[in-house]
Amino acid sequence: MRTLPILLIKIAKKLQENNARAVLVGGAVRDMVMGREVKDYDIEVYGLENLEQLETILSAFGRVNQVGKSFGVVKLKAGEEEYDFSFPRQEQKSGRGHRGFTVSVNGALSFREAARRRDFTVNAIGYDILSGEILDPFGGLQDIRYKVLRHIEDETFIEDPLRVYRAVQFAARFGLEVAEGTAELCKQMVREGSLDELPKERVYEEWKKLLLKAPRPSAGFELMREWGITVRYFPELHALIGVPQDPKWHPEGDVWVHTMLSLDSLSRELRMEDGRWKMANEKERLKLLFAILCHDFGKPLTTTIELENGEIYKWNSSQCLTLKTQCFACIRAINHEKAGIEPTRTFMYRLVNAHDFIESILPLVEHHLKPSQFYTQGAKAAAIRRLSLKVNIEELVLVAKADFLGRTTTEAQRGIYEAGEWLLERAEQLHVKHRAPEPLLQGRDLIMLGLEPSPLFKTILNEVYALQLDGEVKTKEEALAYVKKSSPKSRNRNS
Repeated sequence: MRTLPILLIKIAKKLQENNARAVLVGGAVRDMVMGREVKDYDIEVYGLENLEQLETILSAFGRVNQVGKSFGVVKLKAGEEEYDFSFPRQEQKSGRGHRGFTVSVNGALSFREAARRRDFTVNAIGYDILSGEILDPFGGLQDIRYKVLRHIEDETFIEDPLRVYRAVQFAARFGLEVAEGTAELCKQMVREGSLDELPKERVYEEWKKLLLKAPRPSAGFELMREWGITVRYFPELHALIGVPQDPKWHPEGDVWVHTMLSLDSLSRELRMEDGRWKMANEKERLKLLFAILCHDFGKPLTTTIELENGEIYKWNSSQCLTLKTQCFACIRAINHEKAGIEPTRTFMYRLVNAHDFIESILPLVEHHLKPSQFYTQGAKAAAIRRLSLKVNIEELVLVAKADFLGRTTTEAQRGIYEAGEWLLERAEQLHVKHRAPEPLLQGRDLIMLGLEPSPLFKTILNEVYALQLDGEVKTKEEALAYVKKSSPKSRNRNS
């Protein structure tokens, strides 16, 4: 087991002097057993009569925060570190939703009784900080060994519908196979509508963990599809299943298969060899991952199938199931990138209310074909500059590369996205890799030319900026010369 922070050992010794026992619990023990980095330490304290005793003992080691006191939790802030200490507790269902529980705190509970409230066996392992004894009342160690995710008890598991999403992200994060009984229970909860009562904020937090912590997020989405979550709660995502693609460009299969491959590709692309993220900003990573998840939402709406006899069908899941794939002459999804904007917006608002964040995803969906199109067409500098007005080109290339690599073509399997490399190089040369070019002129420059402020300023500045994007005006001096030459004073008089 991993060496624990010295402070926790000192606190455990002090608790022992007061006839109490400190037990490390939850994800910290699970991660230690799995050989993973431990970021949060949760300690349950057995043997004290009340939380006041615990607060008194902890106050000698740092600042005590009572925010979670009603749930039997006391936070200790010691320097830069923060630890959660709690009393053993039991929970009884008292209302709807994830928070509909009555909590009773009892320092005399056994570890087994306290651990019964936890969701999975792998999260119900304890570690006595002083003795080193591992407490495993429900077989969590064996499940870790055999890479199985198993719930503890039917009656307690179904009380919290959020546990279905927790099962999804845990299985994907740790590469666990969901036990048959656990999977059946999750399916039952979905069928009975138990997940209806969950607030979107809690669901979104589990999605974030799936996208940001799973090496292959697709494993979680496959479970959501299998358990009926996508068809019931996320129709835009479920609609990708079965939508055919031209096998020349997408031999991997339908749009769902392609999307899952693309998602995993981007997840790998965003990480370094040691598993750390290349991008420090979590929100930026999430934006890209959601963009690739949604990038083909327009295909179910735009896909057409042309048969060898010349007949053309618009994709319809019920109608086209009867068509023979080998009879397809051509499959197209013209303008699917633009058609995907509204379903992406609807889908994202079902998860989160962050307007600016959602709006930042949409340009990546709308323009995800541009890098390949520009490369094929040999796009000019003006087109690349104008693209930078709509989307961050470096981010766009990451999404487009994942789209390209999320296939089983010979080119994709080489792992090189030439179109992206070409566009990044051109964008770097044009200084628009990260943002659009700054306008050469501002309103104050027109005033310095002797022009009086008026609504015409906007027209002049837009005209000069358009010339700048086209490469016809390259410096501020050239821009000023153009304004002088175009007789703006006479424009003012005419206006």
